[in-house]
Amino acid sequence: MLELYKGELAALLAAFLWAAASTVFSRLGPMIPPLELNLLKGAVAIAFLIVTLAIQGEWLPELNWIAIGFFLVSGIFGIGIGDTALFAAYNFLGARRTLLLKTLTSPLVALLGLIFLQERLTAADWCGILLTLLGIAWVISERVAATTDVNKHFLPGIGWAIVATLGEAVGAILSRAALTQSNIIPMWSTLLRLSAGVFVLLLWLLVKSRGAEGQRSRGEINQLSVKLLGIIAITSFFSTYLGIFLQQIALKFTAAGIAQTLGATSPLFVLPFAIWMGDKVSLRAFLGVLIALAGVWLLFRV
Repeated sequence: MLELYKGELAALLAAFLWAAASTVFSRLGPMIPPLELNLLKGAVAIAFLIVTLAIQGEWLPELNWIAIGFFLVSGIFGIGIGDTALFAAYNFLGARRTLLLKTLTSPLVALLGLIFLQERLTAADWCGILLTLLGIAWVISERVAATTDVNKHFLPGIGWAIVATLGEAVGAILSRAALTQSNIIPMWSTLLRLSAGVFVLLLWLLVKSRGAEGQRSRGEINQLSVKLLGIIAITSFFSTYLGIFLQQIALKFTAAGIAQTLGATSPLFVLPFAIWMGDKVSLRAFLGVLIALAGVWLLFRV
């Protein structure tokens, strides 16, 4: 049973880890600029991956340059450009509005998978995707609906959210294509994607460092305490090292649209952490979770 749903279970576990990490990173946000935080957690994850591969003796099985190229481009779009755009969208729109717009990623990935990978989903799969996304949107939009202010940052925020959505979708499709057409293991694909993403972030920071803002950001990194670095390292281990590794397993063993949809259930897993931290969760949020769980159940049906 577990072997049959390996990809789906990996996607759900990745969503859980990202939800847990989001509660930590949300507290680190005021202390570390988003771009620098993204770079730090990516670098930590790369170090963990290299150590793991060295211990296992899992060297690159073959020089499949097409697959390697797909992974690198996937990392550039999905991690470098996509994550940076996501952070920018957060700044303009806030987390809830941004995540609400990003629910479009899953159907977009499913559509791209149908067009470019000939991945045909059943009617039950499409219903499962729709129900899951409706449940997620219901949970995320709870407080968004109560906020009616529209300001000059709205349109730029929409633009960044669209870039983040496209970047993640392209990254997922390229990873899925490379994983299914080569024997490169998910651990290596994760390392290749992260390396490409971190390289883009380094270039971004080099450009940024030419201005006064970049000088200030470097100062903030130099002032990181040992305790703060430890928190970043531990959180990065679970969210980036394990999270993206599990995402790659999901993309290898199940259709891209299903993997993306189940991986997008992080907002649902945030609710137990919110309750644990003392936040109030409404009946509407619980109903949204039930709707999403009905969709997940459909995706697990044989």
